This record gives sequence, C-alpha cells and structure tokens, in this order.
Amino acid sequence: MAHNEIALGQGYYWQQIEAGQRFRTFRRTVTETDLIGFVGVTGQTEVIFIDSTFNGAIQGRPVPAALSYSLIEGILMQTMLQGTGLALLELHKSVKGPVVVGDTLEAVVEIEDVRPTSKNNRAVVTSRVFVLNQREETVMEYQVKRLLAGRPERSEG
Repeated sequence: MAHNEIALGQGYYWQQIEAGQRFRTFRRTVTETDLIGFVGVTGQTEVIFIDSTFNGAIQGRPVPAALSYSLIEGILMQTMLQGTGLALLELHKSVKGPVVVGDTLEAVVEIEDVRPTSKNNRAVVTSRVFVLNQREETVMEYQVKRLLAGRPERSEG
C-alpha cells in the first residue's frame, strides 16, 4: 500500500490526529434486543432493566449506562480504532441523563492531547467523548486515554 493511502475500515494512526480535532460518529438506535442481550451477558439483572412493568422514575425501558458506553465504544472500534487501538489506559465517565430503549445515540469525539511515547512508534491519545441522544442532549461524557499505533515504518526493498 502506498504511504499516502488509507485502508478502508482502518483506524487512525496517531500521526493522523491532533489536539482540537473533532469527529462525529454515526448513529445507533438502542433496541430491546440490545438491552436483553447485555443484561444476560453481564448479569445486570436489576429490576428496572428486566421487568417491563416496573414503574420507576424513568419513563420507558431504561438501559444500563454501561450499555450506552459499550455501544459508543463499539462504533469507535469499528471506525477510529480498528487495527490501531492498542490499549485503553484510563477512563473517567460521567452520566448526564437516562437512555431508554428506542433512543438513538451518537458521539462527538474531541482530541485533547497526542503524546508520542519514547519507543515502539506509539502515542498516548487523550480524548473527550460526548454521547448524545436523538434530541442532541448529552447523556454521557467521558475522557479516555488510549495507546494508539503509529504508521508502519516503510521497509526498504
């Protein structure tokens, strides 16, 4: 592959991003199947998540914040991080509002810092992720530090 080509489906190398850049993900509607599958896999069998007749403070079928976060991370893995994300190093998350089945989520990712490491062509990238619902309300915000790979070094030959 030529040095200036980017593979389709390939995440960003750290050299392709810089502080101040903003990215918006595509949207994803949270379904009942998402909720049931997530609760089954994680064991988060809180009554508000498994009893559709439960009458709590939140209208609709609330979903765990961990599910909302996981859906956004899945979108980021498929787009920004595929093949380049090496490790999630640190995460600070704040839930701002409820998410219910039927809500449509997307995220705005703002790159805050890119710090190359001293070896192995890697960088620690800090970003802030704003998770929005279909009304453009911020339902979650988190800051994340990740280890990202650099562009492969060209071999002579």
